[in-house]
Amino acid sequence: MRNFKFILTAYLLFISSITMAQHARFVHQGAIEFEKRVNAYALIKDQIKLWGDDSFSSKAFESYQKNNPQFKTSKSKLIFSNDKTVFIPEEEAISQANTWFNLIQFQQNNQILTNTTTGMSTIQKKVFEQTYLLNDSTRKINWKITDEFRNIAGYNCRRANAIVMDSVYVVAFYTDEIAVSGGPESFSGLPGMILGVALPHDHVTWFATSVTDQVVTEDKLKIPTKGKPVNNKQLLDILKSALKSWGKSADQTLKWSLL
Repeated sequence: MRNFKFILTAYLLFISSITMAQHARFVHQGAIEFEKRVNAYALIKDQIKLWGDDSFSSKAFESYQKNNPQFKTSKSKLIFSNDKTVFIPEEEAISQANTWFNLIQFQQNNQILTNTTTGMSTIQKKVFEQTYLLNDSTRKINWKITDEFRNIAGYNCRRANAIVMDSVYVVAFYTDEIAVSGGPESFSGLPGMILGVALPHDHVTWFATSVTDQVVTEDKLKIPTKGKPVNNKQLLDILKSALKSWGKSADQTLKWSLL
């Protein structure tokens, strides 16, 4: 009798799980609010190491710590509809008035339109005083999916790891409950929507704070078209030429310009 009850209970639970899966609703359209969070103190320390620690840098850093918080935050929005996503920064984390160290890590430089079906993207990218319009294929990322999970903005998200740009370690959390292979900035390529990204060695994260399930009209899936037209290789060559006299900080600046 006990065995019969156990089998019956297991059977009912199995049927219930199938029924729930059949009636699960997957989100195809909506908007996601992201918060970018940068550890300013850690970034500045890294930069000072590149320059070579000196009394001026140390004093400047001490002054910065007295007048600025450790973490800089800024907001952005990702609008998505089926096979298209638009990433739009909504506010800057820091004024460009503080120029004694490289601020490009704090800036939100990109507005990105991505077609996940064709694998193509258009990016309006600001690098210092110049605006570029980058049209090319989306970044190919060799993700390694793990068995670690985390709840982000009410969604159960699975962790994936990758290396991009040869040396940048990326941790991402995605949910297959949002049936669009997108994410913040240029991070995509997982079987669902990326709601969290961390670059641990670069002291920056992007995490969703809210997800709104809503109808998205075609006019919302656009970005500005102003900028110098380039592809990935052309932009890389332009930046390498512009930064060739920057010494040890050139590689770091180049990396952040191309993220």
